Amino acid sequence: MDRVTKETADGSLLGGALAGAAAAAAGTLAMNYAQRLWTLASDGRAPISAADEHDARDWQERSEHQNANELAAQAVATATIQRRLTQRELSIGARVVHFAFGAAVGALYGAYVQRHPKHRTGVALGAALWLTADEIAMPVVGLSRSTRQRPLEMHLQSLAAHLVYGVTTEQVRRVMTSR
Repeated sequence: MDRVTKETADGSLLGGALAGAAAAAAGTLAMNYAQRLWTLASDGRAPISAADEHDARDWQERSEHQNANELAAQAVATATIQRRLTQRELSIGARVVHFAFGAAVGALYGAYVQRHPKHRTGVALGAALWLTADEIAMPVVGLSRSTRQRPLEMHLQSLAAHLVYGVTTEQVRRVMTSR
């Protein structure tokens, strides 16, 4: 048994957080591909994005012609290195922002379900993340337009992708922790 699995099986919050973060990397990747499949099915072509299919913001690019992960990466760069990122740097930065956020959420979820195993459900994780991040926080902090300005399909595409994230994260976490 590896260290993460042993710590998690023993009930460690740290072990739960580590398992959640690692599982969320798989969830984030699955989310990216779910977004891309939806976009290709509805539009027949992918939007242009610095991080290509690895930032899961197809719905936003399709409706707003901007991308929250790219905006966040540029904001971090401006605050830390006092300049905007080049296109190549932005390609990496947008991916880092998306995967880091996904892993952070997964770590919180993993620690929480370590202490409250009856509450572990990927559907609830995905739905809660969609509501709090995409529907509330992103517009509030200026990383997307108001949710009232989005077509219904964009809400549904984002919700579906977040459900894929949540279910994948929980399934991988369960395998890692044997719970």
